[in-house]
Amino acid sequence: MNADPTLTRIGEGVALHHHQGQRVAARDVFAQIWDDIGGEQGDPLHVCVLAHSMADVQDDVHQELLWDLRALAAADRVTDEAVAQAGVTLPVAGLYPSLHLNLSECYRKLGDLDRARQHLRQARAGIGALGDDDYGRLIKGGLERLTEQLGEA
Repeated sequence: MNADPTLTRIGEGVALHHHQGQRVAARDVFAQIWDDIGGEQGDPLHVCVLAHSMADVQDDVHQELLWDLRALAAADRVTDEAVAQAGVTLPVAGLYPSLHLNLSECYRKLGDLDRARQHLRQARAGIGALGDDDYGRLIKGGLERLTEQLGEA
């Protein structure tokens, strides 16, 4: 899959959550990795992917939003070279639709529909960076659902 051991560990945490339904166990794994990488001072790719994954296992939408904002800030420091070296086939631009989709959903849950729509527009603007694969279809489906929920054309 990828050559980066930290991304492999994050993937194991994601599998705990998405495939085994072990949300709390995944959160514990992510917290340990967060400590291991040095938190927000860690490698930007690791911070981005880990914070994005950590957001998904939060029980409180405010905490989810904080983690998603950390992921977005880290994405701005990730380079295509670093992504390629880590064995990830997606370019940096391919990270943004999912990040903005999740931020839009957080803001929707919090009732801040202006910010929700702003992030939805940013997610849709970057959708061309995604391929026509399972990941791309997942994000595009999420955008379609959220577009409907927010009453956007």
